[in-house]
Amino acid sequence: MSGTIKRLRPLRVLLGGLVVAAALGVTGCQVDVGGQTLPSPNYMRDDVQYFPPGPEFKLQREANALKQAQAEAGMRQL
Repeated sequence: MSGTIKRLRPLRVLLGGLVVAAALGVTGCQVDVGGQTLPSPNYMRDDVQYFPPGPEFKLQREANALKQAQAEAGMRQL
């Protein structure tokens, strides 16, 4: 009886490994990157977010207002 059990052990290990591999293959693996779950089930249908590049200097209006105020202050002193 023990000889039969010893012969079935490799078969059980092989079947167990196949079951684990099949379970991993079916469920896949997911990773959280930047708040987004990848691979997402909808990644092929999802629209792409595009943010066009903005101005390099973000405070241009404020800089222009300061220059204008300094120019006006300089004109008043003359």
